[in-house]
Amino acid sequence: MRLLTKFLFAVLLLLAAGAGSLWWWAGQPLELRTSPLDFRIATGSSLRSAITQMREAGIDVNPTLLALLARLNRADTAIKAGSYAVKDGVTPRRLLNKLLRGKVTQGELTLVEGWTFRQWRARLDRHPDLVHESLDLSEAQIIEKLGLNLRSLEGQLFPDTYLFDNQSSDLELMARAYRAMQRKLEAEWESRAPGLPYRSPEEALTMASIVEKETGREADRQLVAAVFVNRLRQGMLLQTDPTVIYGLGEKFDGNLRKRDLQTDTPYNTYIRPGLPPTPISMPGQASIQAALNPAPSDVVYFVARGDGSSEFSRTLEEHNRAVNKFQRGGK
Repeated sequence: MRLLTKFLFAVLLLLAAGAGSLWWWAGQPLELRTSPLDFRIATGSSLRSAITQMREAGIDVNPTLLALLARLNRADTAIKAGSYAVKDGVTPRRLLNKLLRGKVTQGELTLVEGWTFRQWRARLDRHPDLVHESLDLSEAQIIEKLGLNLRSLEGQLFPDTYLFDNQSSDLELMARAYRAMQRKLEAEWESRAPGLPYRSPEEALTMASIVEKETGREADRQLVAAVFVNRLRQGMLLQTDPTVIYGLGEKFDGNLRKRDLQTDTPYNTYIRPGLPPTPISMPGQASIQAALNPAPSDVVYFVARGDGSSEFSRTLEEHNRAVNKFQRGGK
C-alpha cells in the first residue's frame, strides 16, 4: 500500500511539474521569421494541420506543446479558419487566443487585380467593418503612417481576399497587403528569367502593372509581357494606352483621343522612353510571373482581335496587316 501511495504521489508530482512547465512555456515569446508575420489557416483544417500551416508561415512553435495546450483548453476543435497577423512578443497562449477569437464574425474585403490605388481606397472607405483611420489622409500621409519609404502606393498592395476582425484598422489591412506584395515580388524576382531589362524588382513590378492592364485573355499574358520586354530591350517606345490613361487621371473621360497621346505626362509612353515612374495598377501574381518570365518570343506588336484575345506580330508590316484585318475590317 505504501509503495502504491508513493507511486501515485510521484505521478502527481510529475503531472504538476509538467503542467507548470507547460504554463511557463505558454507565456514565453515565440520566434517569428519576420514581424509582423501574416499567416492563413485554410478552411477545414484540423488542429495538427493548422499548426503545420503556422510553422510553414514562419512561427517557430512546438507542435506537441501547442496541441497539448489547445486540448487542455478544450480548444482543439474551435480554431477558426482565416487570415491572421502576429508580431514579435506573441506567446503560445496569445496565439491560441487569437485563433479562438476567429470564431467571431470576420470582415472580408476583396482587393481586385488591375485596380488602381484610388479605386482600392474607395472600396476601403466604404467597408462597414473597418475603422477608417486613413479617411482624411493623403497618400503621402498614409505612406508615412505605414512607415514605408515609397513615392506611391500604386502597385504596392497585393490583390487578394482579406479576412480581418471587425473594426480592424484600414491602415493595418493596407500594411498586410503591402507585406504580401513584397513576399510575392521577392519570390518571383529570385526565379526570374536571365537577361531581363530591369534594374530592380520595382521596375519589374511596374512592368507587371502594365501587363495586368493590357492582358485580355489569360493565355496571352506571357506574350503581352514579351512584347513590352522586347521593346525595352530594343529601345522602342512602349506605346501603351493604359499608361497614358493613368497619367491623365481624373481628366480621362473614357475616350482616349489623339491629343491625349500627344499630351506630355510622366506616364505617356508614346512620348517618353522606358518604363513610367511607378506602377499604374495593382498587378496580380500571374502578371508578376509573366513580367519576370515572359514568353521566349521576338514579338514586338499586338492588336486586339475583338474576342478578348490578341494577334501578335514580329514586324511592323505584319502588325499593319493585323490592324487592317481586326480593327478596320480588312481582309
